[in-house]
Amino acid sequence: QVQLMESGGGLVQPGGSLRLSCAASGSIRRLNPMAWYRQAPGKQRELVAATTVTGNTNYADSVKGRFTISRDNDKNTLYLQMNSLKPEDTAVYYCNAASRLTAYWGQGTQVTVSS
Repeated sequence: QVQLMESGGGLVQPGGSLRLSCAASGSIRRLNPMAWYRQAPGKQRELVAATTVTGNTNYADSVKGRFTISRDNDKNTLYLQMNSLKPEDTAVYYCNAASRLTAYWGQGTQVTVSS
């Protein structure tokens, strides 16, 4: 069983940056893929970015060129660097990780982009 804990959310002005972190309670070396999802009020949860153990990444079209996902296997942590934030990026951001048997979710961290 792996527990995931997100941090780094908050209130930021449009054009600003935030870095989200997702700390795992155990090793993430065999968690594949790991991903960030988000859910805005009244909308379905959507995939933002994902990364595999081999380093492959994919992004939602809406965040390409602005967000960067990365993982540090030594620190058992997944990151999401978010630049050039827009009001439409406002959502609760969730960390997700898959093992062979199940998927794990964090509790989420709120990101609000507003002036």
